[in-house]
Amino acid sequence: MREYACASISKLLQQKQVIPAFLQRDVVRCLGPLLMDHSLGVRETAAGALRNLSACGGFEVCDDMVTSDIMTPLVALLKECSTGLDTNQVSPKKCREMNKHYIEDIANEAINLLWNICECNSTAVYIFNKERCLEAVLHCMKKFSTNVDLAISVANCLQAVTEDNPDLLASFNASAQQVLETVMMCPENTMKHILLRTLIAGTIWNIKDTIPPGSLGSMVNAILKVFSESLAIDAGETIIHMNEAEKNRLKLAAETEENMSDVVDTCVLSEDDNMEEIPKEKLRRENDVSDLLPSDKWELKEVTALLTAQQTALEIIVNMCCSEDPSDDEWEELSSSDESDLFMENSYNEGSGLLMTPLCLSDEVHSAFLNNLIPKKILEKTAYPNSVAVDICMHNPSWKPLMKKLNAVQCRALTCLHSILLVSDVDCLGGASALQSLAQHLSQLVFSKTEFPKDTEFLEAITSALRALLQTMASKNISQCMTPEQLLALCEAGIHSSNASVRVNVVSILGISGSVLAKGQDTAETLKMIGKFLLEVAVKESSLVVAGEALDALFDVFADGEEAEKAAIEIKLLPTLKEFQPVFRMRMRKEGKGQYSADQLCVLDNVKMNLRRFIAYQETLGKTPA
Repeated sequence: MREYACASISKLLQQKQVIPAFLQRDVVRCLGPLLMDHSLGVRETAAGALRNLSACGGFEVCDDMVTSDIMTPLVALLKECSTGLDTNQVSPKKCREMNKHYIEDIANEAINLLWNICECNSTAVYIFNKERCLEAVLHCMKKFSTNVDLAISVANCLQAVTEDNPDLLASFNASAQQVLETVMMCPENTMKHILLRTLIAGTIWNIKDTIPPGSLGSMVNAILKVFSESLAIDAGETIIHMNEAEKNRLKLAAETEENMSDVVDTCVLSEDDNMEEIPKEKLRRENDVSDLLPSDKWELKEVTALLTAQQTALEIIVNMCCSEDPSDDEWEELSSSDESDLFMENSYNEGSGLLMTPLCLSDEVHSAFLNNLIPKKILEKTAYPNSVAVDICMHNPSWKPLMKKLNAVQCRALTCLHSILLVSDVDCLGGASALQSLAQHLSQLVFSKTEFPKDTEFLEAITSALRALLQTMASKNISQCMTPEQLLALCEAGIHSSNASVRVNVVSILGISGSVLAKGQDTAETLKMIGKFLLEVAVKESSLVVAGEALDALFDVFADGEEAEKAAIEIKLLPTLKEFQPVFRMRMRKEGKGQYSADQLCVLDNVKMNLRRFIAYQETLGKTPA
């Protein structure tokens, strides 16, 4: 009864609207003790219910779970599972009868619960460190060759607890590192194993400070090789192939069932056999609640694993490009003084207004980055998904959730491209012609559809990549391929986005392109359109950050050049800015401290100062004799 109650609660907790009612009835304190119930089946279903609660409830629910002391029974269960993996408390005969490996299944639920909570709550991470849970978790990882699902759960948990957790680094001794390296080098080529290796590669990147300097280059090389393997697979073709495999499997299963039915119908039981008909409910395995769970769809799970692996790889590459500040010693160990120009210094992150320290790669790792064709494979992932694969997903309810993952991979690839553009040298990217081709590719992503893209995540990713690309091209005097009309169309659409980052990006894009046009001939009319657009944004925009970006863009566009001077006079730039200056100051005083971060306020202070200087500069132009 306890097991079925837990299974029923587990199913209900997948519906977010019922979670508050369960929390009011103190569901955590009810289920927590059942993690150590004498029945292994109760332990598993209780852990599954708590896992669903943590996954569907979000940050606040995870905080409540920690406050309700869920970590005490969870840590005890985890350590007992770790010990039980060796001793296996269930007899072999009973395991065969129930067709369940209870210890591993319980460990899988417990580690998923631990992962969810540690990802949301710093106290849980502190308890993970204090209770030395790493040893138990790594012990479960050793089952990777026979239980890849358990290993993936462990890898997800490890990636979460190793992120920004310096207190845990000392626990990663040579033995622990050997476990991770063994898993990352496993030869199996299923999509689940690719996901496992990708997650482990991310964990090793998180603990890179524990790796001896002499081994770091080869380790990063191995990480990039894993990512390359993951990104090399065509997800669209995989969807097509796996969908066909599913159809064939279901067809074969239906034919087999039909044949078995025919055999049963032709069998006549003799009265002497004295056999009773077995009730259908007794055909179910004793104590099994698998009917409450979705049916096995291994093809769908394989595709999901691949897309998750690709998304994870792209996210980690972004982190590699935007790594924390290296110490002087790390700089010497990782980068040769002659070749460190692979990445530009002082790369600017528009989201926070902070300078990002570039990743410093040795010659060996730099070569590995290029030899594994990482930039090329990232670019391939920025394209729209295969239309046939999209059609399969859209017309198959169980496959439809893959659309969200396909779009997520594309957006992460664009974000990754943005990061690479920020830190890479032009020659590393393939030179001027490669950048022009990239500009055409990105503009095609924006303008190839009949309707302008409206997805906020995609818009933020594509405009960030375009911004970085155009800035790189402008800094190297590389001619830009997008027409002013295309740029204005992009900005007109983007400025109405609800996402402030999208609005910041399109304003910056217009500023970059306008500053390039200002150096040319017969561009005054186009500069007038750009100037009017930017002025309107600066004056009417509700977000001070976006308004500040618009002002910065105006400073760049009208900084110099005869064409810019002509356009500035015709759009009445100087009187408009003089009238707006006190309004901007007042808005900063009223809105600044309450709504914006210290970093954003620092940037806005610079804009305010530059506005005063720009007005003074424009006034000197008006006094200059003809």
